[in-house]
Amino acid sequence: MTIGVITWELEIFGAQSLKEKRSVVKSLKDRLHDRFNVSAAETKHQDVWQRAEISCAVVAGTRKVAESVLQSCDDLVNAEARARIIQTYRQLL
Repeated sequence: MTIGVITWELEIFGAQSLKEKRSVVKSLKDRLHDRFNVSAAETKHQDVWQRAEISCAVVAGTRKVAESVLQSCDDLVNAEARARIIQTYRQLL
Protein backbone atom coordinates (compact mmCIF):
# COMPACT_ATOMS: atom_id res chain seq x y z
CA MET A 1 0.00 0.00 0.00
CA THR A 2 1.25 3.49 -0.88
CA ILE A 3 -0.02 6.85 0.29
CA GLY A 4 0.61 9.79 -2.00
CA VAL A 5 0.27 13.43 -1.01
CA ILE A 6 0.57 16.45 -3.28
CA THR A 7 0.34 20.08 -2.23
CA TRP A 8 0.08 23.13 -4.48
CA GLU A 9 0.70 26.69 -3.49
CA LEU A 10 -1.44 28.76 -5.84
CA GLU A 11 -1.89 32.34 -6.94
CA ILE A 12 -5.56 33.03 -7.66
CA PHE A 13 -5.98 35.51 -10.52
CA GLY A 14 -8.41 38.39 -10.17
CA ALA A 15 -9.92 37.44 -6.82
CA GLN A 16 -11.14 40.60 -5.12
CA SER A 17 -12.74 38.85 -2.15
CA LEU A 18 -12.55 35.66 -0.16
CA LYS A 19 -15.83 34.61 -1.79
CA GLU A 20 -14.29 34.79 -5.28
CA LYS A 21 -11.18 32.93 -4.13
CA ARG A 22 -13.20 30.21 -2.45
CA SER A 23 -15.23 29.60 -5.59
CA VAL A 24 -11.99 28.77 -7.45
CA VAL A 25 -10.68 26.62 -4.60
CA LYS A 26 -13.97 24.77 -4.15
CA SER A 27 -14.19 24.09 -7.88
CA LEU A 28 -10.67 22.61 -7.90
CA LYS A 29 -11.28 20.48 -4.80
CA ASP A 30 -14.58 19.14 -6.17
CA ARG A 31 -13.08 18.27 -9.56
CA LEU A 32 -10.09 16.54 -7.96
CA HIS A 33 -12.38 14.45 -5.78
CA ASP A 34 -14.89 13.66 -8.53
CA ARG A 35 -12.38 12.72 -11.24
CA PHE A 36 -9.67 10.96 -9.23
CA ASN A 37 -11.37 9.89 -5.98
CA VAL A 38 -8.79 11.70 -3.84
CA SER A 39 -9.25 13.62 -0.61
CA ALA A 40 -8.64 17.33 -1.15
CA ALA A 41 -8.58 20.28 1.25
CA GLU A 42 -7.50 23.90 1.44
CA THR A 43 -4.63 23.67 3.91
CA LYS A 44 -3.22 27.21 4.16
CA HIS A 45 -3.86 30.87 3.31
CA GLN A 46 -7.59 30.65 4.09
CA ASP A 47 -7.80 34.39 4.85
CA VAL A 48 -5.77 35.69 1.88
CA TRP A 49 -7.65 36.68 -1.30
CA GLN A 50 -5.14 35.78 -3.98
CA ARG A 51 -3.25 32.87 -2.42
CA ALA A 52 -4.27 29.32 -1.64
CA GLU A 53 -2.72 26.03 -0.69
CA ILE A 54 -4.55 22.87 -1.68
CA SER A 55 -3.43 19.39 -0.65
CA CYS A 56 -4.75 16.06 -1.80
CA ALA A 57 -4.05 12.51 -0.78
CA VAL A 58 -4.51 9.14 -2.45
CA VAL A 59 -4.16 5.61 -1.15
CA ALA A 60 -3.18 3.06 -3.79
CA GLY A 61 -2.07 -0.54 -3.97
CA THR A 62 1.22 0.28 -5.68
CA ARG A 63 3.61 3.20 -5.90
CA LYS A 64 3.12 3.38 -9.68
CA VAL A 65 -0.65 3.85 -9.36
CA ALA A 66 -0.22 6.52 -6.67
CA GLU A 67 2.29 8.41 -8.83
CA SER A 68 -0.05 8.22 -11.82
CA VAL A 69 -3.00 9.60 -9.86
CA LEU A 70 -0.89 12.43 -8.41
CA GLN A 71 0.36 13.33 -11.89
CA SER A 72 -3.20 13.42 -13.22
CA CYS A 73 -4.19 15.67 -10.31
CA ASP A 74 -1.22 17.94 -11.04
CA ASP A 75 -2.25 18.17 -14.70
CA LEU A 76 -5.80 19.18 -13.72
CA VAL A 77 -4.59 21.92 -11.35
CA ASN A 78 -2.03 23.13 -13.88
CA ALA A 79 -4.79 23.51 -16.49
CA GLU A 80 -6.88 25.79 -14.24
CA ALA A 81 -7.02 29.17 -15.99
CA ARG A 82 -7.99 31.09 -12.84
CA ALA A 83 -4.90 30.01 -10.87
CA ARG A 84 -1.15 29.64 -11.27
CA ILE A 85 0.95 27.08 -9.45
CA ILE A 86 3.70 28.78 -7.48
CA GLN A 87 5.14 25.63 -5.96
CA THR A 88 4.33 21.92 -5.79
CA TYR A 89 5.30 19.41 -3.12
CA ARG A 90 4.94 15.63 -3.51
CA GLN A 91 5.43 12.86 -1.00
CA LEU A 92 4.94 9.11 -1.26
CA LEU A 93 4.77 7.07 1.94
